Amino acid sequence: SLYVSEYFSQSAQKLSFYSWYGNAKLFHFHVPEDTVLLRWLLQASRGKGPECTNMEVTVHFRYGAPPVINPLGTRFPANATVRPSYNISMTLSSAVQNNTFVNITTPAAGDWFIAAHLPEAAGRIEVKGFSTPCTYMFQPDMFVLRLIDMPVLEPGVAMTQTVVSPAKPLHVKVFVPKYTATMWFELRSCVASEQKACAVRVVLGSITLPQSFQRILTCTGNVKCSLGLDSPPWEKWLQIMVENLGTDNADVSVEMVASFTACKPGSTSSFLNFSSLNQSQTGPRPGNTGTAGSHALPAGEASHNASDQRSFCLQSQPVVREDLDVVSVRYRLLNGPSVPVYSIFPTLLFLGLNTGMDSGGSLVVNLLLNKTSLSLANATVLACVSAASPVLSPNATQNCSTAFFQGYPLSVSASSTEAMLIVLYPETSDWFLSLQLICPKGQGECNNAEAKVTVVAYLTPCFNDCGLYGQCSLLRRHGYLYAGCSCKAGWSGWSCTDDTKAQSVSAQNLATLLLTLSNLMFLPAIVVAVYHYCLVEASVYTYTMFFSTFYHACDQPGVAVLCIMDYDTLQYCDFLGSVVSIWVTILCMSRVKKILKYVLFLLGTLFIAMSLQLDRRGVWNMMGPCVFALVIMIAAWVYHGVKRRRCYPSSWKRWVFYLLPGITLAFIAISVYAFMETNENYYYTHSIWHVLVASSVAFLLPPREKHKKPWAWSQKLTCRYQICQNDREELYAVT
Repeated sequence: SLYVSEYFSQSAQKLSFYSWYGNAKLFHFHVPEDTVLLRWLLQASRGKGPECTNMEVTVHFRYGAPPVINPLGTRFPANATVRPSYNISMTLSSAVQNNTFVNITTPAAGDWFIAAHLPEAAGRIEVKGFSTPCTYMFQPDMFVLRLIDMPVLEPGVAMTQTVVSPAKPLHVKVFVPKYTATMWFELRSCVASEQKACAVRVVLGSITLPQSFQRILTCTGNVKCSLGLDSPPWEKWLQIMVENLGTDNADVSVEMVASFTACKPGSTSSFLNFSSLNQSQTGPRPGNTGTAGSHALPAGEASHNASDQRSFCLQSQPVVREDLDVVSVRYRLLNGPSVPVYSIFPTLLFLGLNTGMDSGGSLVVNLLLNKTSLSLANATVLACVSAASPVLSPNATQNCSTAFFQGYPLSVSASSTEAMLIVLYPETSDWFLSLQLICPKGQGECNNAEAKVTVVAYLTPCFNDCGLYGQCSLLRRHGYLYAGCSCKAGWSGWSCTDDTKAQSVSAQNLATLLLTLSNLMFLPAIVVAVYHYCLVEASVYTYTMFFSTFYHACDQPGVAVLCIMDYDTLQYCDFLGSVVSIWVTILCMSRVKKILKYVLFLLGTLFIAMSLQLDRRGVWNMMGPCVFALVIMIAAWVYHGVKRRRCYPSSWKRWVFYLLPGITLAFIAISVYAFMETNENYYYTHSIWHVLVASSVAFLLPPREKHKKPWAWSQKLTCRYQICQNDREELYAVT
């Protein structure tokens, strides 16, 4: 045998602490056909700074679709199928890097997915650039060993092969055709080279994670051994591995044969249905006087179909797949939404999810029983949803299992007429829905019975669009798209249906009122600014108060939301007003000349607008203008002090009753904003930030100039032409 090794790698990704599925970093690999060994090299590393601590990285594996994970232990939506993912943990302690190998023999060919993440997020809101978080990186590499010219076992033809040694097992494959009901594998002979009794182990199927359904057959001596597989995967290669269990290195010759039992599908006049669909879309053709959709069969053919009905293994209903959007598919039945269900054979519906881009959503199947169509009141319609191959005998297989897949059961009856199934991240394959009528006293009771079941099946990115307290986000890893729910207002879970820590409506209203009404603390600052003739500053504070109020009214996660314009516009205006307010306040305190002050107002506002457009949440968008304005203020105060030969501001009352309280409030506000805010206490800590900042502005604004009088509107308006200002003019003599 000739083996070829291949290597696949993907770029490293920065890991995140887990709060929702978008924090997990997804890697997508494709395992080629005839792969006999798969090895993953998992590389996790962390930074070398003092902020880096011991950390545990969790890695999940799944075949066919992204892994369904639940690190937070939250609840899944009702009727959802959840099977725990296969995962391992990698610890980053004293070592900067951790390399771990994962080996899988005879892996299933197709898509494999790896998801990695850090432990649960602490929920603390960190200001970007204020602290340096530790960087944790993860990169998987995949090595495969592929067999060239793997022997093909033809159906019904015996094949003799030799197992060279226990270290080199024999690999063969057989193709399973469509409509296969049963596969029968038989090992006819097993002869050792030294005429000794041989012992071999036959493994049928490939390994899939998180669950593997390989069938193992152990044969000893010359006794024939066989194994039957009900409903093997249709139109796929089935890999068979034969291992020598002997202790010596003697060759073992084995003879094997595989046979199939076909399942004859019943006729559903699918060609006539497709013709009806075409005519219903394009209208009747000229010269065709018949009615579209009504087709009468000859009496002889109808009686022939009725006589052969019992020879059918299943009855397939034609289904049309309609692609609506990304990870959004609707399945439409050509014969109408209701399908007939019988007891003598199952009714089969084909749900194609084999494009490679369908596994990132949720498959939803709804069943509704028409009670008037059910002739037997105690009968039950049993349904099975399975991948790769259908369940052909739901009455005998109550757990809906096939040869290599565990299906999902559904049932409707006269007492419970509705049933729903949600398959989260369905694996890439051909999916089938099998329905059959079951009678409690045996199938003879309902041989002539029939039931009508309305079937609604569709693929959606997020079930129920993540509900009222969630947002469905479309995630991307290279060219692969998948969806996840980001929950709000304390709700959690896969579809934001877990209300264990959910906020009540009253709590949501309280949060909205605190975050919005706390901005009214800018009113004292506006009044003080107007009283001190700082009209530009008062305009900036009014702008900030307005947009901060309505931004937080729009930013709420629950039902108490009010958006007067686009969210992004409100956020930008709020951030801009906040930084410009700090900028103009410090410049106003510096007491520079008016013309210079207004020039700095304008230039600073333009640069702040530019920096916010580049990085809205960067810490230097606020710290930069603050530091530059403080340098200007200190320089101006030093200039005034040197010129007057005394401390500036010179009044001790100004320092004790205004500057020191204002500076104290500002420092407390910065500490709350930078170190105390979390996702849980945001609504009241950020409200405290609003109150402290607005109050500090009212204390820090400088008093009006001494030669200016307070606002006296009666005196100012008596001139009726202009408001006069008594400024001293300096006269210069030119000599």
